[in-house]
Amino acid sequence: MSQVVSIHPYFKCHEGKLGDFEALLPKFVERTRTEGRCHWYDFSVCGDTVHCREAYDGAEGLLEHLANVEALIGEALTISDLARVEVHGPAEELAKLEGPLADLAPEYYVFQTGIGRP
Repeated sequence: MSQVVSIHPYFKCHEGKLGDFEALLPKFVERTRTEGRCHWYDFSVCGDTVHCREAYDGAEGLLEHLANVEALIGEALTISDLARVEVHGPAEELAKLEGPLADLAPEYYVFQTGIGRP
């Protein structure tokens, strides 16, 4: 079974701040580019909501990423609110995240079945 953990934060931009948030996106990507445990990392926008779709090798990969972009997340949260966070993965990996991610109050989705490609 895959040990991949994905996290899906949704940022609701403050009025008139979408452009400022979009200006941060290349900085997030540049910081994340160096992470060896990152499977994918991308952003999409719907109205004034910015979504980051990202996945890592296990809980450790996700926690390393959050430490790497912590300052940028802080900056983003001055111009947006964290509307919701989903974390998807195998139960044993999600259990490792419950303490470290408690302040985010994410919704945890436990992996059931799927197709993996090398």
